[in-house]
Amino acid sequence: MKFRLAILYGILTWICIYILSFILSPFHIDGVPYINILAPISIIIVTTIFGILYIREINTNEVKEGFYFGIMLFVCDLILDNVFISFFGKTINIDNSPIHIISMLIIFPLITTLLGYLAQMKVELN
Repeated sequence: MKFRLAILYGILTWICIYILSFILSPFHIDGVPYINILAPISIIIVTTIFGILYIREINTNEVKEGFYFGIMLFVCDLILDNVFISFFGKTINIDNSPIHIISMLIIFPLITTLLGYLAQMKVELN
């Protein structure tokens, strides 16, 4: 696993998720919790982009590397969230932190593992 690249992409993923969530915040639907709509959309988009960038550099064991990269994204997100909470005393637009943590633990490895699976497939377009 390329730890430096994974950590760099983890930090960039965290930043991009919150920037995208901030941009999408005017489209928030009243009565629907923030975590149910905007956070998963931004997480899926950003994780897919950085997952593709990371998996492109891997030539063997793409599925395993994708899973490890997803875990690394989760760890980076957890650390950066805690650093932000300790400095500012609150989370960024997240109403329910345990749901956020659980969704990150599921979404990050799932997307990156599936990207690794797709990367190992041989595709021939005729």
